[in-house]
Formats: sequence, structure tokens, C-alpha cells
Amino acid sequence: MKVLTVVAHPRTDSLTMAVTDRFTRGLQDAGHETEVLDLYRSRFNPVLNEPDEPDWTDSGKQYSAEVMAEIERMKRHDGLAYIFPLWWYGLPAMLKGYIERVWNHGFAYGPQKLPHREVLWLSLAGATSEQLAKRNYDQMVNHQLNVGLAEYAGIPSSKVEFLYDTLSSNPDHIQDLLQQAYEHGLHYGRE
Repeated sequence: MKVLTVVAHPRTDSLTMAVTDRFTRGLQDAGHETEVLDLYRSRFNPVLNEPDEPDWTDSGKQYSAEVMAEIERMKRHDGLAYIFPLWWYGLPAMLKGYIERVWNHGFAYGPQKLPHREVLWLSLAGATSEQLAKRNYDQMVNHQLNVGLAEYAGIPSSKVEFLYDTLSSNPDHIQDLLQQAYEHGLHYGRE
């Protein structure tokens, strides 16, 4: 399977980037092909301007060159993976802007849905699983990503996985998180 792995974190030395590296190694070891799109290093502009505003009357609208290039990139892949820190119980603005601009009308919703069979949302949470579940934040994030985005865009298999307690200073815990990321890549499409 060809998997587009999209990562959103401003620092190259972040745990998010290390998780991305381990995840993609797992994908490769499982025989998948992957392309990593680093939204920050690619200088993707997350701001939705008029050329990329959905046109409900024109499902064949040609969006900006940047968005059309990203749509073509997505079309070259069978599966999707998004790796990001959980900020304010949601997607970072960079990733939210990417989805708003690229998962656009006529490509991801409307008369046409996304062609992808699988999406994995791999979220790094500073909170523990108990803290995230305390006010049902975990369920809220799951519903937003699996139903509000993936199901709405026609992706039949969507899964949110959290890597918890990412602010821990325990090196063994961090190694465990990296191993979990590798396992998610290794078992992508079979989980």
C-alpha cells in the first residue's frame, strides 16, 4: 500500500518528528511505500483564502496551484496517516488548515469523496489516558476525526491512536512511545 504520512510540528527535534520516523520505518518494514509531507518544512500555507474557498455550485472548481498539487499528491496514495500533537483537544492549526484547504469540495466531499481506504490519526497527547478520558476528550477527538472528517469524506476505515503522557521525562516511557509508533506503522491497514 502507498501511504501518505502528513506530520505537523514546528520543531524538527520534537517527539512528534521522532514518532514520524519510527512510524514510517514500521510502514517500510511491513512492505508499504510512504511519502512524508512535513507541513512546516514544506512551508504549506494553512490559511484558507478566496481561491480555495469551496464553491457549492461548481464541484469541478480548480483551486490554487498549492492545493491542486496537494490533491494530486493525495491521489497517488492508497492510505493516509496524520501525526500531530494534540493541542487544545484538537488538531494543530497547521494541520487543520491543510485539511480545510485540501480536503475540499469536489475532491473530499460533495459529489465526490476521497478515494482512500484507510486513515490513521496518530496523536501525541501530553495528558495520560485517564486525564484525556476524564471529560470524554478522547471520545470527542475520536468522533471529530473518525466521523466528522473521515466518514464524511468517504474513508471506510479510520482510527485514532493516542500516544499518552508525551511530556514525561522518563526515557523508558519515551522509548515505549516510539515502539508504539513503530508498531502502528508495522500493522497499518491490519489494525
